[in-house]
Amino acid sequence: MTFEAAHSHRPRHRPGCMPQPELRTSAATWLEGVLSVFEDEGLDVPWLMRGAHFDPDSLHQQNARIPVDEITTLWQLAIAQGKPTLGLSRELAASHSKLGTVGHAMACCADLGTAYGLVTRYMPVISDATVFTVQGEARGAWVAIEHIGGRLPIPRQRVEHALLTTLMQSSWLTRRELQPLAVELAFPAPADERPHRDAFGCPVRFDARANRMLIASEDLALPLPTHHPALAEMQLQLLEDQLDQLGQTTTSAQVCAEIARRLPHGEPRRQDVAAGLGLAERTLQRRLQEETVSFQSLLDRTRRELAQQYLAQERHTLTDVAELLGFVDSSNFFRACKRWFGLPPAQYRSRLWHEGDAANAPVPRSVLATN
Repeated sequence: MTFEAAHSHRPRHRPGCMPQPELRTSAATWLEGVLSVFEDEGLDVPWLMRGAHFDPDSLHQQNARIPVDEITTLWQLAIAQGKPTLGLSRELAASHSKLGTVGHAMACCADLGTAYGLVTRYMPVISDATVFTVQGEARGAWVAIEHIGGRLPIPRQRVEHALLTTLMQSSWLTRRELQPLAVELAFPAPADERPHRDAFGCPVRFDARANRMLIASEDLALPLPTHHPALAEMQLQLLEDQLDQLGQTTTSAQVCAEIARRLPHGEPRRQDVAAGLGLAERTLQRRLQEETVSFQSLLDRTRRELAQQYLAQERHTLTDVAELLGFVDSSNFFRACKRWFGLPPAQYRSRLWHEGDAANAPVPRSVLATN
């Protein structure tokens, strides 16, 4: 099975199963790699886990998945220990990334560009709270990462580490020391930008619209020395099975992911989403009818989930959030928030920030030591 064949694979559907807003999670194996980074940075990982009310045994359960907000809390506690550049070590990002089956399948691809295309489909296996997007342009392609589905604001360090891990994985796959042409981060510039320049090997632009890096066309075309078509077929079948277990092979799940990728460019039309999934519009409509869900309801659900994440982030103005959700004007966004949350956007944002402050209040070490 080639990646292209897997990508066009007819989604398996469980009869009578209508997709519901789900709890977003990440694979425990990925989190183990992150905790290894924390440990090598000199942090007290057991203390962090107690502070986040995290059960260490859950990491070792088969196919364990960790809720996105629990992982965010671990990051927030770690950063609070005086680690503003946490996750920006090239060495640690290279040595501790645990991509599991997705990483194995990437290594079997013919070239780096194909490996990136694979991740756009199978990222939910690593984390269904992350949207991985590849958008071509004249010089190459922008590789972007966005986190969704949590109530807590995602720390910039978590996003930066994810991008850096992607870069270091790319260098390992190609056996080249890759450098992006550019890196853009949707966060204010730090007082000292050198750690970011050193990590990514290029200038970094801050206060951007997205978190992304530009990979050159010649790098995307680099052949992978581990290319193995037969093994790729086995890995892709494993990934399809994992997506199925996560409920990510339904047409609804794929439509939501495609909507999330397209919303910053305006409200996506059904025919455009169908084209992005390689389907005829009538085929998409029929498959959604089989799952007893409408395109409009999926658009609304995706917007609601993204609104919750964007409003938790201080860097976005309310006008920014409306635009990121593809609304033509702020009044439509205002009405949608009242319907989703029972509050206008400014009041809902205040409630999220208040809840976030309460959840992340420092816990005295003396208290944690007794638990």
